[in-house]
Amino acid sequence: MSQAINNSEVRQAGLKELILQLHAGEAQDAVRQELIRTLGAIPYGDVVQVEQELLAEGLPQEEIIKLCDVHSAVLEGRVDLSGAKSIPTGHPADVLTQENAALSAVINEANSQLATVGTLNPAGLQAALLDLTTSFNRLIDVDKHYLRKEYLLFPYLEQAGVTGPPKVMWAKHDEIRDLLKGSLEVLRTPGISQEELQASAEMVLRPAVQGVKEMIVKEEEILFPMLMDTLSDADWFEVQKQSLEIGYCLYDPPVAWAPPGMKATGLEAIGQHEGRIQLTTGSFSLQEIEAILNTLPVDITFVGSDDKVKYFSRSSDRIFQRNRAIIGRDVRNCHPPASVHVVEKILDDFRSGRQSRAPFWINMHGRMIHIEYFALRSEEGEYLGTLEVSQDLTGYRALEGEQRILSYV
Repeated sequence: MSQAINNSEVRQAGLKELILQLHAGEAQDAVRQELIRTLGAIPYGDVVQVEQELLAEGLPQEEIIKLCDVHSAVLEGRVDLSGAKSIPTGHPADVLTQENAALSAVINEANSQLATVGTLNPAGLQAALLDLTTSFNRLIDVDKHYLRKEYLLFPYLEQAGVTGPPKVMWAKHDEIRDLLKGSLEVLRTPGISQEELQASAEMVLRPAVQGVKEMIVKEEEILFPMLMDTLSDADWFEVQKQSLEIGYCLYDPPVAWAPPGMKATGLEAIGQHEGRIQLTTGSFSLQEIEAILNTLPVDITFVGSDDKVKYFSRSSDRIFQRNRAIIGRDVRNCHPPASVHVVEKILDDFRSGRQSRAPFWINMHGRMIHIEYFALRSEEGEYLGTLEVSQDLTGYRALEGEQRILSYV
């Protein structure tokens, strides 16, 4: 037992010395080679312990944050996960991993698009901007992934005395958020030239993509194994029940996970309880209101006053398909880049009170589709959000004569 403890202490001391060399300006490649030569693979718990000790010994958090990516590059592929617990399918940690897989696919797309920025001709510039905007619209969905970590998972680590890594990781989240927001601002700049796009790619776009990529490595090599060691099944079940309030990132979990011996239906998984919802003209049970909203012959999507998607109905024959990955997403990022300015105008008109509805109709695959946006307001006139209602009018437009209730057989 003491031999194992001594080995761990030796490894941690060696790793701490190498990290301090990085902070002193030693070349990244040289430190990585020294790590491979002297320490080999590092158990993920040792990495966490060393970061905690460096903070406790007075190394400024800002300095650790500054060189966090360098640490990750040196350690990438050298972290020993042989002692990590397996993650059950559908488990909240598995959902985070599946989200990372979806993010990785978008990262590959974005990097391929960015590789062509220096060779674009004027005719290809607009197409490239649209493709990049689509990719970055998807990447910025990582905010929900980070929010679940920050508000649902980090508190459990802090309760267990692991305070340093969550602080550092949260700061990196904010850095990545700023880069992604800045990237979208660049891509939406009217009349941007190829030279401006190329310069912005180096300063903002590529660092944003790289930041998301490196965070995936930090999570899967360090954070997720540490969380599996720290949280109980009961803790994870609480995380599961609260996750839908924040939303998922580019991935819609097919089932609601529950620990062995416990059951989670769709309603229980989001923390609903028995009883009825009392309104001014009557009441519903949760099952009743879910069934009513999903049976209405229209598609409904609700966008809150913060411009984020809060709800959509799930009828069996929806006109426009939705999945739960859009919950919590900014509605602007749910529309093609070419129509974002129209969406912003509608929201601005609704919020200011200049308009309260915006109807549209289109022909889609031979069918007449009516789409209307409604401003929702409280009795005092406060703007509560926007309701999108879509309906297939094809069959109704063909009606003739009458069909009275007495003709029902």
